[in-house]
Amino acid sequence: MFYDTAKGDHGLPNDPFKALVAPRPIGWITTVDAQGHVNLAPFSFYNGVSDAPPMVMYCPGGSYGSAPAKHSLLNVQATGEFVVNVVSEELKEAMNVTAAMVDVGIDEMKLAGLEPAASHMVKPPRVARAPAALECKLWKVIELPGNGAHVPYSIVIGTVVGIYIDDKVVKDGRIDMLAFKPVGRLGYSEYSTVDNVFRMRRPE
Repeated sequence: MFYDTAKGDHGLPNDPFKALVAPRPIGWITTVDAQGHVNLAPFSFYNGVSDAPPMVMYCPGGSYGSAPAKHSLLNVQATGEFVVNVVSEELKEAMNVTAAMVDVGIDEMKLAGLEPAASHMVKPPRVARAPAALECKLWKVIELPGNGAHVPYSIVIGTVVGIYIDDKVVKDGRIDMLAFKPVGRLGYSEYSTVDNVFRMRRPE
């Protein structure tokens, strides 16, 4: 089959685009607003974009309740900082709770029964139980077309200034993916965990 994305003439019950760009790592983003209220939200449009310096991006799209944009966009624009928490298999249900639409000022971390831990170099806290967290300073917000929508779709790009890693997930000097099984987003309401790891060397 082939379909024109502008027409959406795929003939399927749901658009398959996100099922094809998969698995996508989940950026579980902590921000704080100007008053210090904590926000925690997962984003499946997330990834690393550079390693020199280390940089990551996440893409908040659309509005959120009565707010003109997602809290994770408004907060980072106000404060210039965010934290990416790595979602392990044991945290998948808590991560899903934090995807709920709640009013400004509601702490999703508390809502999901999670404890915060202070970051070293930025104000937003990390999820204490997360196996790793990236402390980030905002580099740039890039506005996306949003398909003509009257709500913002953006790319938030940040420089990673500090990294927390739980010592329990380090084995023989390497990050052991099977020790925490990071969760990835597929299409529809489907997720996956890393439970098979293999190595391939780049050809000389």
